[in-house]
Amino acid sequence: MASSSSIAVRELPLFPLPDVVLFPGRPLPLHIFEFRYRIMMNTILESDRRFGVLMFDPVQGQIAGVGCCAEIIHFQRLPDDRMKIVTLGQQRFRVLEYVREKPYRVGLVEWIEDHPTDQDLRPTATEVEQLLRDVVHLSAKLTDQQIELPEDLPSLPLELSYWVASNLYGVAGEQQLLLEMQSTAERLKRESEILTSTRNHLAARTALKDVLS
Repeated sequence: MASSSSIAVRELPLFPLPDVVLFPGRPLPLHIFEFRYRIMMNTILESDRRFGVLMFDPVQGQIAGVGCCAEIIHFQRLPDDRMKIVTLGQQRFRVLEYVREKPYRVGLVEWIEDHPTDQDLRPTATEVEQLLRDVVHLSAKLTDQQIELPEDLPSLPLELSYWVASNLYGVAGEQQLLLEMQSTAERLKRESEILTSTRNHLAARTALKDVLS
């Protein structure tokens, strides 16, 4: 038993980012210029190219306890040892303790996943996708812009729940709660509530626009 639990726990370099929440399967481009993070990136490029992204709340001055592992899939060195990197979200983790703080944070982390379920989540996922399409349609109408959902929108409920969560704007605290949830059903339910509220708000504004125009 000890061997399986030791695999689930590892040391991970940690990168706190203000109001940024990374989700599995989602891209995150970064511009690395701070000295300690240049050291971090050079170090991990020589190993498995992985580090942990944690949301930093600038208002509370707090770093979240749950984050998402990022893997560097592309990097470009710039003058002054700066770097542009493109990362992709991998599995989620919980920080058990900080192992060291200098020159950058390293934490002992355990991987977390959504709990298995026998529930058929496809109806909820379909509902969330339809709400998403309604919101995009109304946003396009309101702004007179062409807004399209990607053709490769995830069809699996878990992946869709991550996609929707990662595309919510200006609500890092809400995204963090969605990241920490370990139930796909709960995450989709909460996203359905958020999208319904957004749709109703946009529908009211669109109706007003139609009256005034």
